[in-house]
Amino acid sequence: MAAQKGKDLLLKLDASGSGVFTSVAGLRSARLSFNAQTVDSTHSESAGRWRELLAGAGARSASVSGSGIFKDAASDASVRSLFFADSIVSWRIVIPDFGTVEGPFQITALEYRGEHDDAASYDLALASAGALTFTPL
Repeated sequence: MAAQKGKDLLLKLDASGSGVFTSVAGLRSARLSFNAQTVDSTHSESAGRWRELLAGAGARSASVSGSGIFKDAASDASVRSLFFADSIVSWRIVIPDFGTVEGPFQITALEYRGEHDDAASYDLALASAGALTFTPL
């Protein structure tokens, strides 16, 4: 796979639950991580006393974090209202030349900052809140 532009990773939101996703903001940096907890099934007869794991037994999760600028006041207001309402809504993360991840997420962090010689910007973190789907491109 060839190198990809980081700015091409898109974060989209379905704030109304209608299935229509819109880009929330211009991300200057973004990160998507997948995690899987393990379940240790080691016992006294495990070969060589090596740890054994129980396949498919642990909880899976995903997290998204990014920073950038909101594309407009409506996007800022939408994200802010979701945060203060502790809402769980559908988000879509588009990863160029890889695929899309879609499902319910909750905003777990929202930070605003401003420099005297730059646009006001934000940091955003999302945590998965249910089953996610992956669709390869």
